[in-house]
Amino acid sequence: MNKNKYLKELFELLEIPTISAQKNHDPDIKKACIWLKNKLEKLDFAVDIIPTNGHPVVYAENLKTKGKPTILIYGHYDVQSPDPLSEWDSDPFKPEVRSGNIYARGVADDKGQFYTWIAAIDELLQSNKSLPVNIKILLEGEEEVGSKNLDDFVENNTSLLKADVCVISDSHSLSENTPLLTYGLKGLTYMELKVKTLARDAHSGLYGGNVLNPAIVLTQIINKLKDENHKILIPGFYEKVRKLDEKERASLNEFPFGEDEIKKETGALTVSGEEDFSVVERAGARPTLDVNGIWSGYTGEGPKTIIPAEASAKISMRLVPYQNDQDIADKFERFVKQITPKGVEVQITRLSGGLPIIMNKNSSYYKAAESAMEKTFGNKPLYELSGGSIPVTATLKNLLGIDTILMGYGLPDDGLHAPNEKMSISMFEKGIATNMEFLQLAGKIKP
Repeated sequence: MNKNKYLKELFELLEIPTISAQKNHDPDIKKACIWLKNKLEKLDFAVDIIPTNGHPVVYAENLKTKGKPTILIYGHYDVQSPDPLSEWDSDPFKPEVRSGNIYARGVADDKGQFYTWIAAIDELLQSNKSLPVNIKILLEGEEEVGSKNLDDFVENNTSLLKADVCVISDSHSLSENTPLLTYGLKGLTYMELKVKTLARDAHSGLYGGNVLNPAIVLTQIINKLKDENHKILIPGFYEKVRKLDEKERASLNEFPFGEDEIKKETGALTVSGEEDFSVVERAGARPTLDVNGIWSGYTGEGPKTIIPAEASAKISMRLVPYQNDQDIADKFERFVKQITPKGVEVQITRLSGGLPIIMNKNSSYYKAAESAMEKTFGNKPLYELSGGSIPVTATLKNLLGIDTILMGYGLPDDGLHAPNEKMSISMFEKGIATNMEFLQLAGKIKP
């Protein structure tokens, strides 16, 4: 394997600050698209940079292997902002190797991970002069801002994207020796709630005790969303939740993730949740509701004795199959309006949403991924239901009718979205080797 070549190429890509949320980086987005197009054309792919209503999609295909399956590879070339820059030990857009890790913004999420597929294709072409399968590649530039235009792109290009299975490397393994295969992801309903009781901030001495304080009203509303046993109290919330049978439940609980791991990874003083479910079950198979942010009134230095005019909160609900994000949003909105006191204006905004998904982990393609990982890592992968959300997986399932295999080569401590994001060079190499093996095994499956 020509590791140095692929690291050099990856570093070139990492040096392009493709921050999708910031308009001043639009020229960098264009530069990255051209860079990817040039690289893929060298690998004998037909490549297009396709505009969307936001950042463009890079689409590439090599369909010269007749009678073999078609594999769709998805990745995203955009990255999060590196702020706060003061907390980085090196320039986030000048990749640096320290202690066997590459440090750069976007290296694990997702440039380094999807590049393992491009490197694997390069390796296969060098040794075989042809690919064992047909390959389509879809690289988007808006994943870090919610993939706002991807659904429309897929819906308008179903024939172009038609494939037998999709593979994504945008997740992690449990350790350098313990790979993971994710066969389910949570959906998301994300709401913003604003309550208003006054025309403007008021003097707490003159008006306190006679007007409603919106910060208190808001916290009272939030308090009614869950009970002390962590059950969500929105009527009908659990109606369509997928139930685990005993076999799947036992399999999930083989996963070595418990209270100690949560405390270590988060710094939590205690672990809590629905009492009838294990840590692993709560993480991947049970829906959740969390307050992501809350604000109101004066928060600066020193006192300011006011009653604020309004208060706001962001609230997300992670959903499991077979819940529907729009249905849950409707139920949330109805319940909040029902429990809001008289004399309070309430404004509810739907910020984003996405459907949960469950894959067929017994498919031939999942078995090929399992075999490929076992060969490279020396151990069979563990199967997990993830608490995270990757909206494109549900889009591909619903619009193209295909499953997605999540083959992650990050590690739990890679610091995605945080300062000093990293990726292990060893995992980068294992990703390339695993992908090569998977593509060769997939070529033996009858499409």
